[in-house]
Amino acid sequence: MTDTTLALLAFTPLILAGVLLIGLRMPAKTAMPAVYVVTALIALLAWDMSFNRVLASTLQGLILTISILWIIFGAILLLNTLKHSGGITAIRNGFSGISPDRRVQAIIVAWLFGCFIEGASGFGTPAAVAAPLMVALGFPALAAVVVGMMIQSTPVSFGAVGTPIVVGVTAGIDREGITSQLEAGGYTWLEYFRLIAAEVAVIHGIVGVLMPLIMVVIMVRFFGANKSWKEGLSITPFALFAGVAFVVPYMLAGVLLGPEFPSMIGAMVGLAIVVPAARKGFLIPKDVWDFPERKSWPDAWIGKLEIKLDDIAGKAPISTLMGWVPYVLLAVILVASRTIDPFREALQSLSFGWSNILGEAGVSGAIEPLYLPGGILLMVVLLTALLHRMRLGELKAAFGESSRTIFGAGFVLIFTIPMVRILINSGVNAADLVSMPVAMAQFVADGVGGVYPLFAPAVGGLGAFIAGSNTVSNLMLAEFQFNVAQQLGVSTAMMVALQAVGAAAGNMIAIHNVVAASATVGLLGREGETIRKTILPTLYYLIFTGIIAMIAFYVIGVTDPLMRAG
Repeated sequence: MTDTTLALLAFTPLILAGVLLIGLRMPAKTAMPAVYVVTALIALLAWDMSFNRVLASTLQGLILTISILWIIFGAILLLNTLKHSGGITAIRNGFSGISPDRRVQAIIVAWLFGCFIEGASGFGTPAAVAAPLMVALGFPALAAVVVGMMIQSTPVSFGAVGTPIVVGVTAGIDREGITSQLEAGGYTWLEYFRLIAAEVAVIHGIVGVLMPLIMVVIMVRFFGANKSWKEGLSITPFALFAGVAFVVPYMLAGVLLGPEFPSMIGAMVGLAIVVPAARKGFLIPKDVWDFPERKSWPDAWIGKLEIKLDDIAGKAPISTLMGWVPYVLLAVILVASRTIDPFREALQSLSFGWSNILGEAGVSGAIEPLYLPGGILLMVVLLTALLHRMRLGELKAAFGESSRTIFGAGFVLIFTIPMVRILINSGVNAADLVSMPVAMAQFVADGVGGVYPLFAPAVGGLGAFIAGSNTVSNLMLAEFQFNVAQQLGVSTAMMVALQAVGAAAGNMIAIHNVVAASATVGLLGREGETIRKTILPTLYYLIFTGIIAMIAFYVIGVTDPLMRAG
């Protein structure tokens, strides 16, 4: 078969998923089993993967599925615990004190608080935490998921204390070969690596400053009574203010401190600036925007997760501060678990894994129940029960409700993530072919030539769409992007940075991220509707990042230590 035919076959699972989910509006629980079967057949028949490797990849995917379901369960459990403790009522009342305007609430809860959770934990946790919190505040479930998915953009490259850069980029390119070239020119790997992190921060900062506005405009346009773009745009000054309050410290941290803390520092500074400003009505329009009355919501907007005030009738009221304490504890413990080595090692000491599954080299999986955000969420639940003086029956009810919610997500993800692992692991085959994601990327690169930098972010986004992870996209494609930059004679550091930025944007439409976020609010079966809305900000992010790339390479003439060493 020709390279073109192979590339088109590699694209087939993604095209099929798009047609079924978006075109035919088929629920993921029906679409993804079909996509998995097609992927396995292409791997076996066209890629000449062994049946053993396809099966091992499937088992690896199932191990990853358990990890993701553990995170989702923890997020739902914390929300249900707060429902029964009275914490949600306190949080809802507290937001009414800041501003009754839903646009302001979305910016503070999703953009700023969500960015902090992304910086601390990553791996889809922000949407899993923020979406049910927004439902508790009175947002329609579909709106909460759409807004929650848009968090998965600017902060993602520095999520989980910089994992997509620290792990994804470092392990995704030939560090030893690059280091020897750099040293020959009098440079170090650290200088080169820090340059990549700085360029990622600057690009994200430029493009991401508009994300709070885009988030609000899409929410108002699709979920407002008047379906009005104008009502969303009327909050432009405040949204831009919130964007700047986040991206300026974010960029400074990325340039001066490295990749571990930009998202957390940006969010903390942003919250410290924006929340007091919102309380004083700074830049907030006089018109207060809200969703239509609940009784007029279409069924498609409503999930199975409901937070009702009468659920906690008869309980003593909790202060707003005490209501927020569990989320503060979550943020603190997440950060500590990623930055304090003895604590991290203690949490990681409990691990269940399978190396080289079925004898397949490099196909491994492990579950670290305490270190994963799900374990930390469970710790916070137990602390919340003590702090909020919950009765055992209330905690038991929260566990029961959360367990029932998780089953739907499990069915979808047991097909989605194994499908992803087959694609990623397809590089080991009897035909000596590159993996399917690399074949897709090469097809794009060969087809566009010198204007490739315009499409480089989209290649990273494609990797994240497949894998649902910025880190995995970088692992798969950073070396490929590096090689294309060398062929074009442009900055390799900048091209790798474009990969990381594009991969962050691709998380907004990653199928299993959408499924995971939907599961937290009981909205399974509406994944296509979410993707149809989040594809708009994804396209914005990828196109503008590509334009920045073309200007950087062909107008400014950006270089890097490797080019100077050569």
